[in-house]
Amino acid sequence: MSGAPARRPGWSLQKQAGRTFLITGATSGIGREAAFALASAGARVVLAGRSPEKLAATAAAIGQSHPGAELERLVIDLASLDSVRAAGADAQRLGQIDVLVNNAGLMGGTGRSVDGLDLMAQTNHFAPFLFTGLLLPQLLQGERPRVVNVASLAHLLVRRAHVGDPYRRRREPQLRSYGRTKLANLLTTLELQRRSDRAGLGVLATAAHPGVAATNLLHNGREIADGSRAARLLDAALAGTTQSAAAGAAPTLVAATADLPGGSYVGPDGFLALRGRPVVQRPSRAARNEASAAALWDLSERVVGLSWP
Repeated sequence: MSGAPARRPGWSLQKQAGRTFLITGATSGIGREAAFALASAGARVVLAGRSPEKLAATAAAIGQSHPGAELERLVIDLASLDSVRAAGADAQRLGQIDVLVNNAGLMGGTGRSVDGLDLMAQTNHFAPFLFTGLLLPQLLQGERPRVVNVASLAHLLVRRAHVGDPYRRRREPQLRSYGRTKLANLLTTLELQRRSDRAGLGVLATAAHPGVAATNLLHNGREIADGSRAARLLDAALAGTTQSAAAGAAPTLVAATADLPGGSYVGPDGFLALRGRPVVQRPSRAARNEASAAALWDLSERVVGLSWP
């Protein structure tokens, strides 16, 4: 893929000169759109992803559309905690990071990672949790540090504030497992804000969801539903509602740049929040469960072997 993405409808991104944004999953979909937008706004953008070749291609496309864009590349594979730790060490060369956007995710897959964890749980939650903790010193160098976690409407599939077994010892539908990881993203966002407030760290934690956007992740989601009732419901929801990846990136960009209170959750304002202009929304009751959030945080520290201050 080359060239600039489509124009983002319905909102205006302010200039971001002098600020550094690190985006995981920056070579496709929403992450790529966000990278293009932030580069156009004058930000220094760190493109993070698994493939050096795709990172180079994305950087070249952005540079062609925005000559003089300040771009960095960082190789990270969320399916390996060793890769995450190596990326955290490599990121030290970047100096101050103003905004971390944990965008990369996996929808589908029943296997385990090289670390023995459920692959979806590690990719969507445990690895970003570790990466954020490793980058915390660099985030704290800035005056307005921010962490953005990209969640999903799929978290509504999980009504009880329980994120499942990180080692996946029991089976459940993949779409529900994906929803658990997205619930974990919201629980972590709100708990990070509470801990930042208590410790006086000054870190702003926000979350976003794209509604239903035309990305590779959406295609994977239709595959994992696998002809079931969930697949029929998903197809019905998608009929006439899918928006572009550019529109799907708008909530992430608002969560990353707008003047918002900590713990804000941004998504489309249309019917069932499937598409539309970005607005602040209310997370589910399960996502607001403070006891579950604290328990998940403690579990996550044990699983990744990192204790936050």
